Amino acid sequence: MSLPTRRQFLKTSLAAGSAMVLPGLAREAGKPARRPNLVFVFPDQMRGQALGFLKEDPVLTPHLDRFARQSLVLPQAVSTYPVCSPCRAMLLTGKYPHANKVLANCNSKSAAYGYELQESDRCWSDVLKDQGYSLGYIGKWHLDSPRKPWVKSPNNSKKFAWNEWCPPHRRHGFDFWYAYGTYDNHFKPEYWTNDSLRDERVVIHQWSPEHEADMAIKYIRNEGGKYRDPDKSFALVVAMNPPHMPYRLVPEKYLDRYRGKSPEDLINRLNVNLEKNTRGAKLARRQIKNYFAMITGVDEQFGRILACLEKEGIEEDTLVVFTSDHGNCLGCHDQVSKNVHYEESMRVPFLIRQPGKIEPRTDDLLLSTPDIYPTLLDLMGFGEHVPESVQGVSHAPLFQAGKGERPSSQLYLWAPHGRPALGRRGVRTHRYTMVVTRKKGSAETVVLHDNVEDPYQMKNIAGERPEIVEHLTRTELNPRLKKTCDPWDRSS
Repeated sequence: MSLPTRRQFLKTSLAAGSAMVLPGLAREAGKPARRPNLVFVFPDQMRGQALGFLKEDPVLTPHLDRFARQSLVLPQAVSTYPVCSPCRAMLLTGKYPHANKVLANCNSKSAAYGYELQESDRCWSDVLKDQGYSLGYIGKWHLDSPRKPWVKSPNNSKKFAWNEWCPPHRRHGFDFWYAYGTYDNHFKPEYWTNDSLRDERVVIHQWSPEHEADMAIKYIRNEGGKYRDPDKSFALVVAMNPPHMPYRLVPEKYLDRYRGKSPEDLINRLNVNLEKNTRGAKLARRQIKNYFAMITGVDEQFGRILACLEKEGIEEDTLVVFTSDHGNCLGCHDQVSKNVHYEESMRVPFLIRQPGKIEPRTDDLLLSTPDIYPTLLDLMGFGEHVPESVQGVSHAPLFQAGKGERPSSQLYLWAPHGRPALGRRGVRTHRYTMVVTRKKGSAETVVLHDNVEDPYQMKNIAGERPEIVEHLTRTELNPRLKKTCDPWDRSS
């Protein structure tokens, strides 16, 4: 496996980016080109199969279907560590979890190990702030460890805490703030605003994706000039919580879109054992319609944001990304949700539109979470400002011109609290998924799936194909672990 350095990719991307990104953005002849805006829409727990145009899950996503026809679509994009906080930290820092110190979800258990976004890390938002951007963050953050006394919140109990306020000095350049840590009442969301203190929140009686789309539209329109500096380009993150559980908290109008559909009509994945009606099958039967209805609702709110960009006349000057932090098994393999290596957990939507710069098409690039940071900054003309500490690789030349070195695999990992050298490590290629599990005092175990012959990953063929396990370990897994300084690696 060839793993080029960031400098090698940077040199290539700057050559392409200088020719392709900037010229079309000048609003008037003779005036300097204006840097592109960025709108990054980021629902939680939306699996990559749940896009109507892919014809995998029977889900209704008309706005995303239309957006896909205008975008580069990467159906092989994955969440490297498919759980909320680790993915979000990789997205913001461009580093793998052992480097950014977010090795599990931020909550009161992981707080003892210091698992939270580090103030010292230079996020892509810090770079854009220094380059004169206005930055906005709306929705779920989930990158701060709860600290006592815990915030009074339905997501926090006397014994365990999830939700926490992010103070201004930890917001990494986001100057418009309308967010929360983690909070799951989708019909009654609560937000900390720019100047809110820790015990002050805005309580809203509205479905959270709809309200967050409302706020995003206000930010884009900049009503009254109170949301951002109108003379600056802007970057806006809209981090919706649905389709995260509780799935029942979805407006009836979206459930109505699936009227007359039974659970069996909607569950088409063979790794949900409907015949034996297992625990996972029962979960899927109860919640699949709710889950798809949530996605249809998120799709509608995303469509409203796109319509606003068009109406405001800035569609051509705005780079738009739609992706998710991880997927959702929802009964597949009898798994409740995420944090496993299965396709339904790892694969995420990834659609990116940059009019005149990125040709609409589908590409099988094996995109990994840390790659998003350097790729976005390269596309926006700031590749030279990506820190050397970033471990992800920019794919901007490939996004723009279809040219560039392609990774041959993607890393998968999970680590138990406080034991970073244990847990699971694996790789996913275009054909195989291989995962090694290491527990203290036990022999390592290996799972190997042939995702072409066995797309639902029903069979472990590691024992039958030891030569593939050896090859993937030697050429893919070990080099990746070494490159990312993973303590699992024992070669150095």
